[in-house]
This record gives sequence, structure tokens and C-alpha cells, in this order.
Amino acid sequence: MNLTICLLMARYFLPREKIREAVEGYRGLSDAAFERTFERDKDDLRSLGVPVETGSNSALFPDDIGYRIRRSDFELPPLEFDAAETAALGLASTVWEQARLAEDTVRAVAKLRAAGVEPDADRPAGLAASVGAHEPAFEVLWHAMLTGTRVRFRYRDVDRLVEPWTLTYRRGAWYLLAFDTTRGEERQFKVARVQGDPTLEGGPGAYVVPDADLDARLAALEPAPATSEALIAIADAAAPDLRRRAAPVDGTPPLPGYSCFRIAYAEDGDVAGDLAAYGPDVIVLGPAEVRDAVIAHLRGVVGLAEVAS
Repeated sequence: MNLTICLLMARYFLPREKIREAVEGYRGLSDAAFERTFERDKDDLRSLGVPVETGSNSALFPDDIGYRIRRSDFELPPLEFDAAETAALGLASTVWEQARLAEDTVRAVAKLRAAGVEPDADRPAGLAASVGAHEPAFEVLWHAMLTGTRVRFRYRDVDRLVEPWTLTYRRGAWYLLAFDTTRGEERQFKVARVQGDPTLEGGPGAYVVPDADLDARLAALEPAPATSEALIAIADAAAPDLRRRAAPVDGTPPLPGYSCFRIAYAEDGDVAGDLAAYGPDVIVLGPAEVRDAVIAHLRGVVGLAEVAS
């Protein structure tokens, strides 16, 4: 940082001797130590994209080499966003609710505001996806996806070792598209159903994401078309995403404050897991096999919680 500031402030090419005198951390080093440290710092800056320029201040003495950073090459152009882009930035800033991610979000928004951009998070607030405590696996999976690191977790009572490709938010939940090395095929996982804490396996760059249309692959893994219907009761003002998928029907709800709905589902899908995720806000009235499956699912969750405690 000190070297960057020094070279940015220079009006001409600074020779090594001047840099050695001006930069804190270089003074007091031996000649050999200074050369090694200075060369390392220059390489580090250039690897980060900082344009350290080499040149001479005199056409008569071209061998008198110095260094500088041109402000025009270093500074970014002014930030300019249209209304839609500003709204998207505001929406993105609302996604990260976990404590460790919130700090980075606050910093990013502060930098945008310092540049004159005011992210508008209010207008699209109803569309905001959330990453909360109910999906604790999200952060590890996100890190694994960004770094190309394999990750191990338990899903539907089976240990999985997967290579994350992408995370997507659909139908009110986060999904992971990955190559499941356990089964030797690509799979889609609902993040909220990951059991326990995922763990990273090996180092970054362990695999290559296929050069293909991942959105098309996600669409191919969508649930099968609905073939049956279930009668359910939903607590008033609860499960808005489920209400949008369901059709209201006349009927006597089992408890006050509930309304009856009919929802279509695929017989080979995991309708029990979907409905059980809403807890007491959703009561299955029929058919009996769906009600029994939801009860068994909830009992299994209780059993896992008792073992964990």
C-alpha cells in the first residue's frame, strides 16, 4: 500500500534510491533485502492489475530507470448505473443476511454511495431472495462453487461428495446444481435439505465446470409434471409461495385461522418434504399416503434434532 501511494504521488519516474527513502518498510533494510522486497512488491502489484510503469526522466540518460503509476491508468472510470441496475444492486444487497456476509455487504454499499450511487432496495423488496439461518449450508456451498472446491455433505440420509457448478434461486428456495461423484451424475440439491454442516474436500481448482448452458441443465432437472392432487390447509398469511401454486377450495379447515387449498404434485417427487418444510403452517388433509409421508418426515426431523442435542 505504501509503495502504491508513493508511486501514485510521483510526478516523474522515481529512482530506486528515492523509493527506498520514501516508503515505510524499506528503510533499514540491507541492499540485498531491499532488492528482494522491492521486486516482490512490484510483482505483487502488477499481478493485482496495478500498472507499475518503468521509464526514464531524461532522454540523454535512458539507463537512469525509475518507476511510477499513472493516475489515469490506475483509477477506475466514474460509476454510472441506470435505474434498473441501481435497483438490482439494492436487491442484491438484501440477499446476504448472515452475519459474516453482512459486513462485506455494508462495505460494498458504502463504496457505491461514496461514488454517488444510492442502491434502491425498497422498490424490489418483495422479490428479495434471502439467505438466512434456515439455510446454514449456503455459505460453504457458495465458497465451494466460487473456488472450484469439492464439498461433502449429507442429503436424504446419504453422504455426498459433489463438485458445485452453480447456485440458483427458484420457487422460493436455493438450489445447487453439481456433479455428484457419489452417484457419478449431475444432480440438483435443495440447499435447505442439506443435513448438518458441509465440509470442503481438497483444495480449490479441483475440477472444471462444464462449458454448457447451466440454465438449460437446471431446466432439465425440474420436477416431473404434476400427476396427482393433495388437499391441504394453510394458516392465514403463511406460506405465500405455496398459496400462489395452490388453488383455493371450499371446505371446513381443521383449525381456526386456516383455509383449504388443493395443490398438484408429481407422484415421483418429494411432495412430503416440500410440505413438511412449512411445519405447522400447512396441514395435509389428504390423500392419506401424503399425510402419512409428511408425518414420517417430521418425525425424522425431530429424531435428528434429538440426536444432535
